[in-house]
Amino acid sequence: MKSEPTGEQRQLRHARIAVAAVFCVHGAVTGNFATRVPWIQEHAGVSTGQLGLALAFPAIGSSLLMPLSAAVTHRFGARAALRGLLALWTLALALPALAPNVYALCAALFLYGASAGMADVAMNALGVETENRLGRSIMSGLHGMWSVGALVGSAAGTLAAHLGTDARLHHLVAAAVLTLLGLAACQGVLDLRSAPGSAPPRFALPPRSALVIGLVGFCAVFAEGASLDWSAVYLRDELGGSAGAAAACTTAFTLTMAAARIAGDRVVDRHGAVRTVRGGGVLATLGGLLVVVAPGPAVAMSGFALMGLGVAVVVPLAFAAAGRSGPNPSQAIAGVATITYTSGLIAPSAIGSLADVTSLVVSFGLVTVLALGLVAGARVLRAGARPQEEVSPADAAAPVRQP
Repeated sequence: MKSEPTGEQRQLRHARIAVAAVFCVHGAVTGNFATRVPWIQEHAGVSTGQLGLALAFPAIGSSLLMPLSAAVTHRFGARAALRGLLALWTLALALPALAPNVYALCAALFLYGASAGMADVAMNALGVETENRLGRSIMSGLHGMWSVGALVGSAAGTLAAHLGTDARLHHLVAAAVLTLLGLAACQGVLDLRSAPGSAPPRFALPPRSALVIGLVGFCAVFAEGASLDWSAVYLRDELGGSAGAAAACTTAFTLTMAAARIAGDRVVDRHGAVRTVRGGGVLATLGGLLVVVAPGPAVAMSGFALMGLGVAVVVPLAFAAAGRSGPNPSQAIAGVATITYTSGLIAPSAIGSLADVTSLVVSFGLVTVLALGLVAGARVLRAGARPQEEVSPADAAAPVRQP
């Protein structure tokens, strides 16, 4: 006979649902933005090269300002900090479509990326803390909800583009709706505060443990970014696939990632982070090999699907491991996030540059080698084992539950 859940257990379940909703809202912003990039390019009157330069600014903004998330959390508490940072991110969605030229677009995308990165660190730190208190894995599922949000946002953006809606109006409405949803979701997350009188965190480089964990995340995000941006081109140019098959490959890869992340927590709870990532690395490596040797589109699509399955849970587990690798979870998560953001930034251009001098087949040979790195580096995620003592996402200070 099952016992009735205690008040604390009910609160933790509520907190888990709330932080999952936060991840979904965060992803929906990205989905809404990505579908309207062509409109934004035309409105700002920028060339393809200028657009490529502008699209580097979100990663620059994220990398520079993510470390501030720990200080904001220390000052205002975890719930209030997440509420404010998430609202900045959702409202920033409206900025790029308003840019009249390349300079304004770069500035808008810098702010867009900066707010994204700070909210990302805050919500992942709270996700790790919620996971600690529940005593079971939830980070993969949380990132799965981010993917679900991105898919929903992409669907909304696709519909708006199909109807010919001005992106300024589309993003303004989406920003308002997502801000309200985000504020509502933040009401249910854990409210943690630093101990009274504790010193605010000072800027410092992430701990070495976080940098090592970040390298594992780098390999996974490189494979993810390469597959998302180049799988359709690979099928069309290397294997003679139709435009429909090429587009379907990218969509299938995204759906595979989302499904694997949602189901990933059960696998992690059963086999542990190290075995899960090691097995994922094997799947991703086999997938890469299939892509490289594929005689036709069907085999290559199977390879991309295996890569999606293999790398899906790596980044959530890297964030979880970082959050438990030292006394300052937010700082460690910011370090891992910076490395993974950098990987996502350089992967598409690195694949393209290597393909220019060799071929896309050789480029995905590099992706396969990096996927094999997941097998070798999985052991560093042993830091993700849930500790007995709870750690606050605010900073190094001991957490104090809000009365």
